[in-house]
Formats: sequence, structure tokens, C-alpha cells
Amino acid sequence: MPSAMLSAVLEEEPDLYEAFPPHVDPTGITILTDSPPGKKAPLKTFDELQPLLQQSRKRELKLVIRENSWPINSPVRASLWPALCRQHQHGKSMLDGFYWDMVTQVFGTVELPDKPIMLPPFVEATHCLGYHLTRKGRAVADRVVSVLGYACPDITYSPSLYPITAALLHFMPEEECYHCMASLVASKEKMFITQTKLHNEVTWKTVMQIAKKHASAAQHLSRLSGAIGPERIYADWQWWMLAALPFPHLVRVLDCFFNEGIKVFYRVALAILILFHKHSTNTNSEWYAEATKNGVDHAIDKFCRNMPSSPTKLLRTAFSIRALSSQYISRVFIKTEMTLKSKQVITGSRLVRSRSSDNLPTSQSQVNIQMMSHTLTIRERMSEETCKQMLFTLWSWLPVRITMYQPVLLYTTEEHGCSLTTFYVRVEHHEPTLLMIKTCNNEVFGAYCSTRWFERNQKDERGNRQAYFGTGETFLFSLYPERAKYPWVGCSAGGDGKGEEQRVAHGSELFMAADSKMITIGGGDGQAIWMDENIRFGKTDRCSTFNNPPLCPSGDFEIRVLEVYGFSGA
Repeated sequence: MPSAMLSAVLEEEPDLYEAFPPHVDPTGITILTDSPPGKKAPLKTFDELQPLLQQSRKRELKLVIRENSWPINSPVRASLWPALCRQHQHGKSMLDGFYWDMVTQVFGTVELPDKPIMLPPFVEATHCLGYHLTRKGRAVADRVVSVLGYACPDITYSPSLYPITAALLHFMPEEECYHCMASLVASKEKMFITQTKLHNEVTWKTVMQIAKKHASAAQHLSRLSGAIGPERIYADWQWWMLAALPFPHLVRVLDCFFNEGIKVFYRVALAILILFHKHSTNTNSEWYAEATKNGVDHAIDKFCRNMPSSPTKLLRTAFSIRALSSQYISRVFIKTEMTLKSKQVITGSRLVRSRSSDNLPTSQSQVNIQMMSHTLTIRERMSEETCKQMLFTLWSWLPVRITMYQPVLLYTTEEHGCSLTTFYVRVEHHEPTLLMIKTCNNEVFGAYCSTRWFERNQKDERGNRQAYFGTGETFLFSLYPERAKYPWVGCSAGGDGKGEEQRVAHGSELFMAADSKMITIGGGDGQAIWMDENIRFGKTDRCSTFNNPPLCPSGDFEIRVLEVYGFSGA
């Protein structure tokens, strides 16, 4: 390259000391270059990315971010990261000055205190990673996390929250960092940051399960783990990235993470296992020697710190893993969560059980059931005791976290009329919902629907509307004349990842479907519940998703009352 051209290129690159806010010490930051200049297409600017964000061209945006390996000192992240986080915002945007009002409320002043700030109890002290923040930068991170704890009292355990906050502060001022973290914490459509001990455990057990799809890497790790067992190794999975990867690698991972959610961490964790396997299979390799001498957990940590692959190679490995769709990860996550809850293996969490040890509802659950019974119009011709027992049974079937929320009647044909349009207007943005049907023959049955009915409008990455949506938490139930629950068949499918895929075919994952003409719950060789656009007639068959019998003997039914409940605060 001619010297004049080289000079021009160097002038375009931001100075390392000018690329970061003043609360960052750049002296320890290394700039990695993946390939010599001129080999690749020019990197995209934020102005080129902004239309993709504004027009919700999600697939294009995802591919651009994955493929553009911006250097660590690129100015693009100062605009890109806040914009990516804002797209996950739930509810109204925060007004300017909101954060500083909160700071004043919590600390009495906007001045940084001289003494250390006491962090919320959900923070894990051993993992308060500051990366390249100065002492003042660490105090700023402490303050952001403390205000988040004050504003989000439901967070009970979130070890990754502090390091992600610290990483954001490398590319933006304090107030903007808070708004980004608030958006990630409140995100409804994608998970970014675990906020309870239950979900923290579910994530690493999910990684362990999906790693079985990549048998060579998982089995190799299992062999090397020896006496400590693989569970202890997978429990540290997030720290392979957040604590051990070189900062330039982590930042490239976060570029994708802020757009796509925690699934990026899952993929990168598997990529690390694949690369570790590749470099440690040979018994003469330094990584095999490290694993046998100091343990595989130390070997993986050291391998990540000395990552032999570039950030681009790491991400390409992660995103080239096949058969690892978001739907598959979500299915494994939900199944793992349900298994953990049923076995009650979570200790020290603040989960409130819906029933006490003598199998009676807690006082809060009884209040909620009483509230629901007041609005229940399907109780006509039932005794008070029958109705109460029916609701207690239904309450015991709900996910534990939902039983503490107050039920709210969203829609009833008695009051709001028999129209699918009205149904959608009143119900579609609530998640979860409980549908209860009373037929003209007095049968009572329904479904717990885990996902918003608005999802019927969502399109896949190719722009096609998805016929079915929902998750494995959805279930059917019958309350009268018989009481029975019909959970997703995937809850009982056992075995490793491959076995599960064989047992739970696509036809068994048809949870919810809807359009302007009908509503369907359950599919595959029949529909468990189907209702017409006038919410007057319906039919019920056995279906593959729930393996249920018809929910009323005749199969066809006429609707006397349809009620839909949401849960306040859920």
C-alpha cells in the first residue's frame, strides 16, 4: 500500500485514547486486526445500519452485525449499542433526566460518593468485573447497578448484570448505560440477563443439554472432567465469555448479544467447547496436559484467556453450528425449568411456592382464587364448593411464578360480545392467558396459553407469517365433569438432545395458531381446541401436541361462555 494511502487509513482510525469515555483506561486495551487492510469490504458505519433498525429488517441487521468485525476502538458502538438495546425496550421510553432523578432519590446527590457503594444482594461479588474501567468508572458501574436494583426489586440473583453494565460503560456515558440495562432487564421477547437463581441454573443446564447435540466436544469434556464431573464445568459457562475471553473477543460477542439475546452466549459457549476439543484432542497438546494436570475447568478458563482463534473465527464457529434454532433452545430451556421446579432442587431462591407442604394454597393464592371466583360466569349451576375446588385444582396446575399474580378478567362473551376482533383487541398483548370455555352442555375446559396472541402477526426471518407459535408451557385442562391436565408431550420426552428430537416431532410442537377466522390450540393429527370467528361453535379432537382425548364427548360444541384471564404484573 502506498505510504500516502496508508497515512489516510491511519488518520481515519480513531485514536485509542479518544475512542473511549474518560472513565475508561485504554492503556491495557489491545487492538486486534483480523486481516490485512484491503482484503475485506469496508466496515459498515452506523448511518448504514440505522435504516435496518428503523425498518425492523431483523435478518439483514443480524447478518451485518455478525459479519462486520469492527475494531475495539471503532466509534460505531457509541451509537450502535444504545440503538440495539432500545429496540428491546418494553413500555414507554424513559424521559431525559429520569436516571439522575433516581440517583438523587437513592443517594441524595448526583456527586459520586468517596466511599464504596454497597451493591444490591443480587450481585455476585466475585464476578464484579470492571474490565478497563478506571477507579471512577468502577464507581459509576456500582451506581448504575445500585439504581437498577432500586428500580427493579424483583431481581433476586443476577451475576452477569454487573459485567454487562461495565462493558456498556466502555462505549457510552452513565445515563445511556442505565437506559440500555433497563431495556435489557425488562425485555419480554428475548432473554438477555437472568434475574433469579432458578433461571441462572436453568441456563447452564440448558448449555449442558444442547452440548449433547455436539457429542464429540461434550463427550471429550466429560472424559476430561474426571472426578469433578461436567456439571461443575458447565456451571461456569457464562464466565468463559464474560471473565476469560480477551476483551476484543468479548466486545464482538456483545455486538451480536445486544441484538439477538442470550442465544448468542449459548452459541459462543458451544464454539468454545468445539475449539477447545480441536486443540486438546491430541494427548501431546498443551491443553490436554493442562486439563489432566490442573483440571478441565482451569484448562477451559486458560484456553479462553489465550484464545487461539480471532474474534471473527470464534463467531463464525458459533453461528455455523447446525440444528441449534431459537425454538430448539427455548424448548430445552422450558423443559429444564419445569424439571427443576418439579424436583424442587433450587435452594436459596426467593421463589414463592403456590402451595404449602400440606398441599393447601398459600393465603395469597386463596385471595387470588377468591378474586377469580367473583368474576367467573361459567360457575352458573355449580355449587360454591364445586367452583372453589375446581379453581384450587386449576391453580395447582399453573406455573409456580404465575400463582402469585392476581388474575384479571380480560374478555368474556357475556360482557364483550362474540367477536374474534374484540377478543384480539382485549387479549392479544397479554402473556400468559387462561382460556376457559363453558359449553351449552355444561362441560368446562380450556387452556393455559404461554405466549401473546399477538404473535399470530409475527413473521419469520424470510418474511412469512408463522402459522403456529407458543411454547411447551402451554397446557390443556378439563374441569367439569372431569378434572384433568394435559401438558405438552415434550415434557415427558426423555433422553439426550438427539433422542428428544426424535420423540418430539414437529407435529407435536403446534401450540397456538390464530387468524381473522379462527383460533386453534394444539395440532398434529387433530386440533385440541378450535373456535370459529363468531366464538359460537367449536370442535375438539385428540392432537399430537398434548396427546389429549377430546375435551367433550361429542367432539363438536356450542359455546355458552368464553372467558379469558390475564395476570396482573406477569
